[in-house]
Amino acid sequence: MITALVIMVIGNNLARAFGLVGAMSIIRFRTAVKDTQDIVFIFFALAAGMAAGVGFRLVAFAGTIFIGAILLTLSKTNYAAPKKSEFLVQFRYKDGEGESPYIQILQRFCKRHRLVNMQSIGQENLYELSFYLTLKHKDEGTELIRALDTLPQVSDIRFFYDEEPLK
Repeated sequence: MITALVIMVIGNNLARAFGLVGAMSIIRFRTAVKDTQDIVFIFFALAAGMAAGVGFRLVAFAGTIFIGAILLTLSKTNYAAPKKSEFLVQFRYKDGEGESPYIQILQRFCKRHRLVNMQSIGQENLYELSFYLTLKHKDEGTELIRALDTLPQVSDIRFFYDEEPLK
């Protein structure tokens, strides 16, 4: 629908087409947009603004009402909203000999876990580990943190979803 609005605004005008490409490239490369709904809104605002700016007030008004109503409905129903099932857990681990005890805890609380970053902290055998994980039960984040905190080798535990700490 937004693309149809853009096509109506651009028409056969090459200058408008290059203006749209330039505006989108500035938005895309200057802003790190992670949520797809934000990208849709930015593209929609750009298309409606171009329509109003070139004098297609009726197209801008009708597009804003129609597309805005659909976006409002989709956001209120949480349709296509990301599921809060994947988390990021980071912690420091003092490596000793033998198997890592945090693996058993991750297996107990998680359907899946995947190491995405391992960084040496500077002290001998001290590492910062980052895991993407999917909990077996979405409300067990606090229990996972408590279980990891009982290990003497583990410290500085951080649990994230969408860049916001849970604890």
